[in-house]
Amino acid sequence: MHTLSRRRHALVWTLVVLASLIGIASILTTWVHRQMLDQQSWQKASAQLIHNGEVRGALSVYLVNSLYDNVDVAAALDERLPTDLQPLAGTVAGALRQPLTDAMNRLLESPRAQQLFVNASSLAQQKLVNVLENKTGHGISTGDGVVTLDLGQLVTDLGTQLGLPQSVLDRIPPDAGVITVMRSDQLAAAQTGVQSLRVLSTLLLVVVLGLYALAVYLARGARREVLRNVGWALLLVGLVTLVARRLTGRYAVDALTTPTSHDAGERVWLIGSSVLAQIGWAAIIYGAFVVLGAVLAGPTAPATAIRRWMAPVLNQRAGIAWATVGCAYLLLVLWGPTHALRVWWGIVLLGALLALGVVALRRQTLREFPDADSVSVAGPLMARVSQAGPAVRSPGGGNGE
Repeated sequence: MHTLSRRRHALVWTLVVLASLIGIASILTTWVHRQMLDQQSWQKASAQLIHNGEVRGALSVYLVNSLYDNVDVAAALDERLPTDLQPLAGTVAGALRQPLTDAMNRLLESPRAQQLFVNASSLAQQKLVNVLENKTGHGISTGDGVVTLDLGQLVTDLGTQLGLPQSVLDRIPPDAGVITVMRSDQLAAAQTGVQSLRVLSTLLLVVVLGLYALAVYLARGARREVLRNVGWALLLVGLVTLVARRLTGRYAVDALTTPTSHDAGERVWLIGSSVLAQIGWAAIIYGAFVVLGAVLAGPTAPATAIRRWMAPVLNQRAGIAWATVGCAYLLLVLWGPTHALRVWWGIVLLGALLALGVVALRRQTLREFPDADSVSVAGPLMARVSQAGPAVRSPGGGNGE
Protein backbone atom coordinates (compact mmCIF):
# COMPACT_ATOMS: atom_id res chain seq x y z
CA MET A 1 0.00 0.00 0.00
CA HIS A 2 1.40 3.38 -1.01
CA THR A 3 1.87 5.86 1.81
CA LEU A 4 1.30 9.53 1.12
CA SER A 5 3.94 12.02 2.10
CA ARG A 6 3.12 14.20 5.05
CA ARG A 7 2.67 17.26 2.85
CA ARG A 8 0.40 15.49 0.36
CA HIS A 9 -1.56 13.88 3.19
CA ALA A 10 -2.16 17.32 4.75
CA LEU A 11 -3.17 18.75 1.37
CA VAL A 12 -5.67 15.96 0.72
CA TRP A 13 -7.26 16.36 4.16
CA THR A 14 -7.41 20.14 3.71
CA LEU A 15 -9.29 19.69 0.44
CA VAL A 16 -11.76 17.24 2.03
CA VAL A 17 -12.42 19.51 5.02
CA LEU A 18 -12.72 22.62 2.84
CA ALA A 19 -15.10 20.87 0.46
CA SER A 20 -17.24 19.75 3.41
CA LEU A 21 -17.48 23.27 4.84
CA ILE A 22 -18.39 24.69 1.44
CA GLY A 23 -20.85 21.81 1.09
CA ILE A 24 -22.78 23.02 4.12
CA ALA A 25 -22.99 26.51 2.61
CA SER A 26 -24.06 24.96 -0.71
CA ILE A 27 -26.87 23.07 1.02
CA LEU A 28 -28.17 26.25 2.65
CA THR A 29 -28.16 28.23 -0.60
CA THR A 30 -29.82 25.37 -2.45
CA TRP A 31 -32.51 25.13 0.22
CA VAL A 32 -33.39 28.83 -0.01
CA HIS A 33 -33.34 28.70 -3.80
CA ARG A 34 -35.62 25.66 -4.00
CA GLN A 35 -37.91 26.47 -1.08
CA MET A 36 -38.39 30.23 -1.39
CA LEU A 37 -37.99 30.91 -5.09
CA ASP A 38 -39.52 27.78 -6.59
CA GLN A 39 -43.27 28.22 -7.10
CA GLN A 40 -44.09 24.51 -7.06
CA SER A 41 -42.24 23.93 -3.78
CA TRP A 42 -43.93 26.99 -2.26
CA GLN A 43 -47.41 25.79 -3.27
CA LYS A 44 -46.72 22.33 -1.88
CA ALA A 45 -45.55 23.79 1.42
CA SER A 46 -48.60 26.10 1.55
CA ALA A 47 -50.94 23.14 1.07
CA GLN A 48 -49.16 21.22 3.82
CA LEU A 49 -49.46 24.20 6.14
CA ILE A 50 -53.19 24.69 5.75
CA HIS A 51 -53.78 20.95 6.16
CA ASN A 52 -52.03 20.99 9.52
CA GLY A 53 -54.43 21.34 12.46
CA GLU A 54 -52.07 23.37 14.64
CA VAL A 55 -51.42 25.86 11.86
CA ARG A 56 -55.15 26.18 11.14
CA GLY A 57 -55.78 26.82 14.83
CA ALA A 58 -53.22 29.63 14.98
CA LEU A 59 -54.50 31.09 11.70
CA SER A 60 -58.07 31.01 13.01
CA VAL A 61 -57.05 33.04 16.08
CA TYR A 62 -55.26 35.56 13.85
CA LEU A 63 -58.24 35.97 11.51
CA VAL A 64 -60.72 36.39 14.37
CA ASN A 65 -58.46 38.99 15.97
CA SER A 66 -58.21 40.78 12.62
CA LEU A 67 -61.98 40.92 12.36
CA TYR A 68 -62.42 42.23 15.91
CA ASP A 69 -59.58 44.74 15.46
CA ASN A 70 -61.09 46.20 12.30
CA VAL A 71 -64.82 45.92 12.94
CA ASP A 72 -66.83 47.11 15.92
CA VAL A 73 -68.51 43.73 16.35
CA ALA A 74 -70.49 44.92 19.38
CA ALA A 75 -71.93 47.86 17.43
CA ALA A 76 -72.74 45.62 14.47
CA LEU A 77 -74.57 43.20 16.73
CA ASP A 78 -76.36 46.08 18.44
CA GLU A 79 -77.95 46.94 15.10
CA ARG A 80 -79.34 43.42 14.70
CA LEU A 81 -80.43 42.65 18.25
CA PRO A 82 -83.90 43.50 19.54
CA THR A 83 -84.15 46.76 21.46
CA ASP A 84 -84.39 45.09 24.86
CA LEU A 85 -81.27 42.99 24.15
CA GLN A 86 -79.07 45.74 22.70
CA PRO A 87 -77.35 46.45 26.06
CA LEU A 88 -75.98 42.91 25.88
CA ALA A 89 -74.27 43.44 22.52
CA GLY A 90 -70.80 43.93 24.05
CA THR A 91 -71.12 40.84 26.21
CA VAL A 92 -72.37 38.78 23.28
CA ALA A 93 -69.52 40.02 21.07
CA GLY A 94 -66.94 38.94 23.65
CA ALA A 95 -68.63 35.59 24.24
CA LEU A 96 -68.70 34.89 20.51
CA ARG A 97 -64.91 35.20 20.09
CA GLN A 98 -64.08 31.57 20.98
CA PRO A 99 -67.04 29.99 19.13
CA LEU A 100 -66.13 32.14 16.15
CA THR A 101 -62.54 30.91 16.34
CA ASP A 102 -63.80 27.33 16.32
CA ALA A 103 -66.07 28.13 13.39
CA MET A 104 -63.12 29.65 11.50
CA ASN A 105 -61.10 26.51 12.15
CA ARG A 106 -63.88 24.41 10.66
CA LEU A 107 -64.14 26.79 7.72
CA LEU A 108 -60.41 26.35 7.04
CA GLU A 109 -61.00 22.62 6.76
CA SER A 110 -63.15 23.16 3.67
CA PRO A 111 -61.50 22.76 0.24
CA ARG A 112 -62.64 26.24 -0.80
CA ALA A 113 -61.02 28.00 2.17
CA GLN A 114 -57.86 25.96 1.83
CA GLN A 115 -57.62 26.81 -1.86
CA LEU A 116 -58.09 30.50 -0.99
CA PHE A 117 -55.13 30.24 1.38
CA VAL A 118 -52.94 28.44 -1.18
CA ASN A 119 -53.86 30.98 -3.88
CA ALA A 120 -53.11 33.91 -1.58
CA SER A 121 -49.83 32.34 -0.53
CA SER A 122 -48.84 31.63 -4.15
CA LEU A 123 -49.65 35.21 -5.13
CA ALA A 124 -47.48 36.47 -2.26
CA GLN A 125 -44.65 34.21 -3.46
CA GLN A 126 -44.94 35.58 -7.01
CA LYS A 127 -44.80 39.11 -5.62
CA LEU A 128 -41.80 38.17 -3.51
CA VAL A 129 -39.90 36.68 -6.45
CA ASN A 130 -40.74 39.60 -8.72
CA VAL A 131 -39.65 42.11 -6.11
CA LEU A 132 -36.45 40.23 -5.32
CA GLU A 133 -35.59 39.86 -9.00
CA ASN A 134 -36.67 43.45 -9.73
CA LYS A 135 -39.07 42.47 -12.48
CA THR A 136 -42.79 42.39 -13.15
CA GLY A 137 -45.03 39.59 -14.32
CA HIS A 138 -48.53 38.14 -14.10
CA GLY A 139 -49.91 41.63 -13.51
CA ILE A 140 -47.71 42.08 -10.44
CA SER A 141 -45.46 45.11 -10.08
CA THR A 142 -42.55 45.60 -7.73
CA GLY A 143 -44.41 48.57 -6.26
CA ASP A 144 -42.69 50.03 -3.23
CA GLY A 145 -41.06 46.74 -2.30
CA VAL A 146 -43.73 45.67 0.18
CA VAL A 147 -44.81 42.04 -0.18
CA THR A 148 -47.94 40.89 1.64
CA LEU A 149 -50.00 37.76 2.16
CA ASP A 150 -53.62 38.88 1.73
CA LEU A 151 -56.13 36.79 3.68
CA GLY A 152 -58.80 39.49 3.59
CA GLN A 153 -61.31 37.22 1.84
CA LEU A 154 -61.18 34.82 4.76
CA VAL A 155 -61.85 37.71 7.17
CA THR A 156 -64.89 38.67 5.08
CA ASP A 157 -66.12 35.08 5.08
CA LEU A 158 -65.76 35.06 8.84
CA GLY A 159 -67.85 38.21 9.14
CA THR A 160 -70.49 36.63 6.94
CA GLN A 161 -70.64 33.59 9.21
CA LEU A 162 -71.08 35.92 12.19
CA GLY A 163 -74.11 37.42 10.47
CA LEU A 164 -72.69 40.93 10.05
CA PRO A 165 -74.68 43.04 7.56
CA GLN A 166 -73.17 43.77 4.16
CA SER A 167 -72.87 47.45 5.03
CA VAL A 168 -70.52 46.53 7.88
CA LEU A 169 -68.56 44.07 5.76
CA ASP A 170 -68.03 46.76 3.12
CA ARG A 171 -66.37 48.92 5.77
CA ILE A 172 -63.68 46.32 6.58
CA PRO A 173 -60.32 47.98 5.73
CA PRO A 174 -58.38 46.56 2.77
CA ASP A 175 -55.45 45.69 5.04
CA ALA A 176 -57.55 43.47 7.36
CA GLY A 177 -56.02 39.98 7.36
CA VAL A 178 -52.93 41.16 5.50
CA ILE A 179 -49.58 39.78 6.65
CA THR A 180 -46.44 41.67 5.63
CA VAL A 181 -43.81 39.32 4.21
CA MET A 182 -41.18 41.92 3.33
CA ARG A 183 -40.92 45.68 3.83
CA SER A 184 -39.48 48.22 1.43
CA ASP A 185 -36.49 48.94 3.67
CA GLN A 186 -35.42 45.31 3.22
CA LEU A 187 -35.61 45.40 -0.56
CA ALA A 188 -32.05 46.33 -1.56
CA ALA A 189 -30.37 43.78 0.71
CA ALA A 190 -32.82 41.06 -0.30
CA GLN A 191 -32.32 41.70 -4.03
CA THR A 192 -28.54 41.53 -3.63
CA GLY A 193 -28.85 38.33 -1.65
CA VAL A 194 -31.05 36.65 -4.27
CA GLN A 195 -28.76 37.63 -7.12
CA SER A 196 -25.83 36.10 -5.26
CA LEU A 197 -27.92 33.09 -4.30
CA ARG A 198 -28.76 32.11 -7.87
CA VAL A 199 -25.07 32.06 -8.74
CA LEU A 200 -23.87 30.37 -5.56
CA SER A 201 -26.47 27.59 -5.48
CA THR A 202 -24.91 26.08 -8.63
CA LEU A 203 -21.35 27.32 -8.30
CA LEU A 204 -20.81 26.02 -4.78
CA LEU A 205 -21.98 22.54 -5.74
CA VAL A 206 -19.48 22.45 -8.61
CA VAL A 207 -16.73 23.64 -6.28
CA VAL A 208 -17.56 20.97 -3.68
CA LEU A 209 -17.54 18.14 -6.20
CA GLY A 210 -14.35 19.51 -7.77
CA LEU A 211 -12.53 19.67 -4.43
CA TYR A 212 -13.55 16.14 -3.49
CA ALA A 213 -12.46 14.85 -6.91
CA LEU A 214 -9.14 16.69 -6.63
CA ALA A 215 -8.52 15.17 -3.19
CA VAL A 216 -9.11 11.66 -4.57
CA TYR A 217 -6.92 12.36 -7.59
CA LEU A 218 -3.99 13.63 -5.51
CA ALA A 219 -4.13 10.59 -3.22
CA ARG A 220 -2.24 8.33 -5.62
CA GLY A 221 -1.90 4.88 -4.12
CA ALA A 222 -4.39 5.70 -1.35
CA ARG A 223 -7.41 6.73 -3.37
CA ARG A 224 -9.71 4.10 -1.93
CA GLU A 225 -9.01 5.34 1.61
CA VAL A 226 -9.55 8.96 0.58
CA LEU A 227 -12.74 8.05 -1.27
CA ARG A 228 -13.97 6.36 1.88
CA ASN A 229 -13.15 9.51 3.86
CA VAL A 230 -15.07 11.59 1.32
CA GLY A 231 -18.06 9.34 1.92
CA TRP A 232 -17.78 9.84 5.67
CA ALA A 233 -17.46 13.58 5.10
CA LEU A 234 -20.66 13.64 3.04
CA LEU A 235 -22.42 11.65 5.74
CA LEU A 236 -21.20 14.11 8.38
CA VAL A 237 -22.33 17.09 6.29
CA GLY A 238 -25.81 15.58 6.09
CA LEU A 239 -25.92 15.01 9.85
CA VAL A 240 -24.74 18.57 10.55
CA THR A 241 -27.48 19.87 8.24
CA LEU A 242 -30.20 17.95 10.07
CA VAL A 243 -28.93 18.98 13.49
CA ALA A 244 -28.60 22.62 12.40
CA ARG A 245 -32.15 22.52 11.04
CA ARG A 246 -33.45 21.29 14.37
CA LEU A 247 -31.47 23.71 16.55
CA THR A 248 -32.04 26.75 14.33
CA GLY A 249 -35.75 26.02 14.12
CA ARG A 250 -36.02 25.64 17.88
CA TYR A 251 -34.29 28.99 18.43
CA ALA A 252 -36.35 30.80 15.79
CA VAL A 253 -39.66 29.37 16.98
CA ASP A 254 -38.91 30.22 20.63
CA ALA A 255 -37.95 33.77 19.65
CA LEU A 256 -40.84 34.51 17.28
CA THR A 257 -43.82 32.77 18.84
CA THR A 258 -45.87 32.93 21.99
CA PRO A 259 -46.61 29.90 24.17
CA THR A 260 -50.03 29.54 22.57
CA SER A 261 -48.65 29.63 19.01
CA HIS A 262 -45.44 27.71 19.70
CA ASP A 263 -46.66 24.37 18.33
CA ALA A 264 -48.02 25.99 15.19
CA GLY A 265 -44.76 27.89 14.69
CA GLU A 266 -42.83 24.65 15.03
CA ARG A 267 -44.98 23.01 12.36
CA VAL A 268 -44.48 25.99 10.05
CA TRP A 269 -40.72 25.70 10.45
CA LEU A 270 -40.66 21.95 9.86
CA ILE A 271 -42.78 22.27 6.73
CA GLY A 272 -40.90 25.33 5.50
CA SER A 273 -37.55 23.59 5.96
CA SER A 274 -38.64 20.23 4.56
CA VAL A 275 -36.43 20.69 1.50
CA LEU A 276 -33.46 21.27 3.81
CA ALA A 277 -34.20 17.95 5.49
CA GLN A 278 -34.41 16.24 2.08
CA ILE A 279 -30.99 17.58 1.12
CA GLY A 280 -29.51 16.52 4.45
CA TRP A 281 -30.83 12.98 4.12
CA ALA A 282 -29.64 12.84 0.51
CA ALA A 283 -26.10 13.73 1.63
CA ILE A 284 -26.27 10.98 4.26
CA ILE A 285 -27.49 8.39 1.75
CA TYR A 286 -24.93 9.32 -0.90
CA GLY A 287 -22.17 9.34 1.69
CA ALA A 288 -23.21 5.90 2.93
CA PHE A 289 -23.10 4.52 -0.62
CA VAL A 290 -19.63 5.97 -1.16
CA VAL A 291 -18.39 4.43 2.10
CA LEU A 292 -19.90 1.04 1.23
CA GLY A 293 -18.34 1.17 -2.23
CA ALA A 294 -14.93 2.00 -0.81
CA VAL A 295 -15.22 -0.77 1.78
CA LEU A 296 -16.30 -3.25 -0.90
CA ALA A 297 -13.09 -2.46 -2.80
CA GLY A 298 -10.98 -2.87 0.34
CA PRO A 299 -8.66 -5.68 1.49
CA THR A 300 -10.84 -7.03 4.31
CA ALA A 301 -11.81 -10.70 4.23
CA PRO A 302 -15.59 -10.06 3.83
CA ALA A 303 -14.99 -7.59 0.98
CA THR A 304 -12.63 -10.01 -0.76
CA ALA A 305 -15.16 -12.82 -0.39
CA ILE A 306 -17.91 -10.66 -1.91
CA ARG A 307 -15.67 -9.72 -4.84
CA ARG A 308 -14.77 -13.38 -5.37
CA TRP A 309 -18.47 -14.23 -5.41
CA MET A 310 -19.21 -11.44 -7.91
CA ALA A 311 -16.15 -12.06 -10.11
CA PRO A 312 -17.64 -14.73 -12.44
CA VAL A 313 -20.50 -12.47 -13.48
CA LEU A 314 -18.41 -9.30 -13.67
CA ASN A 315 -15.58 -11.01 -15.58
CA GLN A 316 -17.45 -13.33 -17.91
CA ARG A 317 -21.00 -11.96 -18.03
CA ALA A 318 -20.62 -8.23 -17.70
CA GLY A 319 -23.91 -7.70 -19.53
CA ILE A 320 -25.82 -9.25 -16.64
CA ALA A 321 -24.03 -6.97 -14.18
CA TRP A 322 -24.76 -3.88 -16.25
CA ALA A 323 -28.41 -4.90 -16.69
CA THR A 324 -28.82 -5.45 -12.93
CA VAL A 325 -27.26 -2.11 -12.04
CA GLY A 326 -29.21 -0.40 -14.81
CA CYS A 327 -32.56 -1.77 -13.56
CA ALA A 328 -31.77 -0.70 -10.01
CA TYR A 329 -30.78 2.73 -11.28
CA LEU A 330 -33.97 3.18 -13.31
CA LEU A 331 -36.12 2.09 -10.36
CA LEU A 332 -34.31 4.60 -8.15
CA VAL A 333 -34.86 7.39 -10.68
CA LEU A 334 -38.52 6.39 -11.03
CA TRP A 335 -38.89 6.56 -7.25
CA GLY A 336 -37.09 9.92 -7.04
CA PRO A 337 -36.62 10.03 -3.25
CA THR A 338 -34.49 13.20 -3.47
CA HIS A 339 -34.64 16.36 -5.55
CA ALA A 340 -31.35 15.44 -7.25
CA LEU A 341 -33.07 12.40 -8.76
CA ARG A 342 -35.86 14.54 -10.18
CA VAL A 343 -33.65 16.89 -12.24
CA TRP A 344 -31.57 16.00 -15.29
CA TRP A 345 -28.16 16.87 -13.86
CA GLY A 346 -28.71 14.77 -10.74
CA ILE A 347 -29.87 11.79 -12.80
CA VAL A 348 -26.86 12.07 -15.11
CA LEU A 349 -24.45 12.49 -12.20
CA LEU A 350 -25.73 9.42 -10.36
CA GLY A 351 -25.64 7.39 -13.57
CA ALA A 352 -22.05 8.43 -14.23
CA LEU A 353 -20.98 7.56 -10.67
CA LEU A 354 -22.64 4.13 -10.85
CA ALA A 355 -21.02 3.45 -14.22
CA LEU A 356 -17.59 4.40 -12.91
CA GLY A 357 -18.15 2.17 -9.90
CA VAL A 358 -19.04 -0.84 -12.02
CA VAL A 359 -16.03 -0.27 -14.31
CA ALA A 360 -13.67 0.08 -11.35
CA LEU A 361 -15.07 -3.02 -9.61
CA ARG A 362 -14.81 -5.11 -12.78
CA ARG A 363 -11.20 -4.07 -13.29
CA GLN A 364 -10.45 -5.11 -9.73
CA THR A 365 -12.10 -8.53 -10.06
CA LEU A 366 -10.30 -9.14 -13.37
CA ARG A 367 -7.02 -8.34 -11.66
CA GLU A 368 -7.68 -10.34 -8.49
CA PHE A 369 -9.58 -13.32 -9.93
CA PRO A 370 -8.62 -13.62 -13.62
CA ASP A 371 -9.61 -17.32 -13.78
CA ALA A 372 -13.06 -16.90 -12.20
CA ASP A 373 -15.94 -18.19 -14.32
CA SER A 374 -19.58 -19.08 -13.86
CA VAL A 375 -18.66 -22.56 -12.61
CA SER A 376 -17.16 -21.09 -9.44
CA VAL A 377 -20.52 -19.58 -8.51
CA ALA A 378 -22.19 -22.98 -8.48
CA GLY A 379 -19.18 -24.74 -6.99
CA PRO A 380 -20.16 -24.58 -3.28
CA LEU A 381 -23.73 -25.57 -4.07
CA MET A 382 -22.68 -28.51 -6.26
CA ALA A 383 -20.24 -29.66 -3.60
CA ARG A 384 -23.12 -29.94 -1.13
CA VAL A 385 -25.23 -31.78 -3.69
CA SER A 386 -22.41 -34.22 -4.39
CA GLN A 387 -22.12 -34.97 -0.70
CA ALA A 388 -25.82 -35.82 -0.63
CA GLY A 389 -25.56 -38.36 -3.47
CA PRO A 390 -22.43 -39.80 -5.14
CA ALA A 391 -24.31 -40.34 -8.39
CA VAL A 392 -24.79 -36.64 -8.95
CA ARG A 393 -22.49 -35.41 -11.66
CA SER A 394 -20.49 -32.21 -11.16
CA PRO A 395 -20.44 -29.48 -13.82
CA GLY A 396 -16.96 -30.61 -14.83
CA GLY A 397 -18.19 -34.02 -15.86
CA GLY A 398 -16.83 -36.03 -12.92
CA ASN A 399 -18.80 -37.82 -10.29
CA GLY A 400 -19.77 -36.25 -7.04
CA GLU A 401 -17.14 -38.14 -5.01
